[in-house]
Amino acid sequence: MRDFSRSLPMALLRAREAVMRHFRASLRAHGLTEQQWRILRALTSFDSIEVTELARVAYLLGPSLSRILRDLEERRLIDRRPMKEDLRRNIVSISPKGLRLIEVVAPSSEQIYAEITHRYGEDRLTELQAMLHELEASLRDMPLPCGDGGPGSA
Repeated sequence: MRDFSRSLPMALLRAREAVMRHFRASLRAHGLTEQQWRILRALTSFDSIEVTELARVAYLLGPSLSRILRDLEERRLIDRRPMKEDLRRNIVSISPKGLRLIEVVAPSSEQIYAEITHRYGEDRLTELQAMLHELEASLRDMPLPCGDGGPGSA
């Protein structure tokens, strides 16, 4: 078995942590968690989206997403309504207040991205993102040894 510190999952977690620690203070200053920000950012890509699909694109488990959506809805950052075709399912969209919050947080987020790009290099960052996308694509159809392999599985 390979050394723990050299395992791919740990290397990816360390890299994620190295990036995210620079964003956390800004998110906290605006009263947001990483997961809430992830949801709001995902919602900017859609006019509206079904909750199950949102969980998939944001890589969140259903129970966590339900709690996050409830909190965002209480703050009026999102709008949630039942689907016309199936009242048991919900459609979510970002609210005008949520869009205004994105506009407030975005400049600091872009500044952090710019600093990361400056330190790591634009070409290297572009290459890294391409390599990560290729890794994800190459593993998409790989059979899973056990479990469902969904968000949150180890």
